[in-house]
Amino acid sequence: MTILDRFRLDKKRLFITGGSRGLGREMALAIGDAGADVILTGRTEESLEKTADDIRALGREAWTIRADMGDPADCQRACEAALGDHGPIDILINNVGGRRQNIATTEMPLETWRELMDLNLTSVFLCTKIIGRAMIERGAGGRVINIASINAFVVGNIGGRHYETAKAAVVQFTRATAVDWAEHGITLNAICPGGFMTEPNQRWAQTHPEMIETFRANIPMGDFGRPEDLGPLAVYLASDASRYMTGAVLVIDGGYTLR
Repeated sequence: MTILDRFRLDKKRLFITGGSRGLGREMALAIGDAGADVILTGRTEESLEKTADDIRALGREAWTIRADMGDPADCQRACEAALGDHGPIDILINNVGGRRQNIATTEMPLETWRELMDLNLTSVFLCTKIIGRAMIERGAGGRVINIASINAFVVGNIGGRHYETAKAAVVQFTRATAVDWAEHGITLNAICPGGFMTEPNQRWAQTHPEMIETFRANIPMGDFGRPEDLGPLAVYLASDASRYMTGAVLVIDGGYTLR
């Protein structure tokens, strides 16, 4: 076995939320390229099928589940459907999330707060609970990768502190559950991306260019990350190469949080 063999994911199966676009798409493609079959969730059939077709072109199997993972009932349905129709699942990536709202704390309706916490935090809990429970019952170990954010540690210049709150909670949920599940051979790690020019950030760049340029100016490496930069890190955390890593929180931000 060579060192690169430890990164292979042949005969593994990934379930990824929000896997049809942006960072989720690139992680799904990377893990498919490393040998795994992939189950994708997303809200748009067209983008789901496009990503699934690109994974199939790598010689892997791919399935899609159209679901709004920010709706707890729909999230639960999607997880149960994935296990029932396409299980067993070896790798879970809780990727779905987003700020979505630029509302000051003093003006945010409670209903909006709850909706956004469901999107960014409750979805992570539900998928980890349902998919992780199946991993425990199967007894063959597993990998859980939670996508948090550098906003778990630093405050952004956009209102709506639901996002900072939820992402900090995702980090601590990852660390705590890593302790609970270590005895089952299941690792849980978090990735905290910084600035990446995904579709939402491209929209922000059009409507709030001053915010984007201020952000860029404070990145020591001088520019935003590319979505495909996340793929190799996801493969590492999903593979045997990271066998002895659990509860870790990995920042990938071009040095932004070093300022």
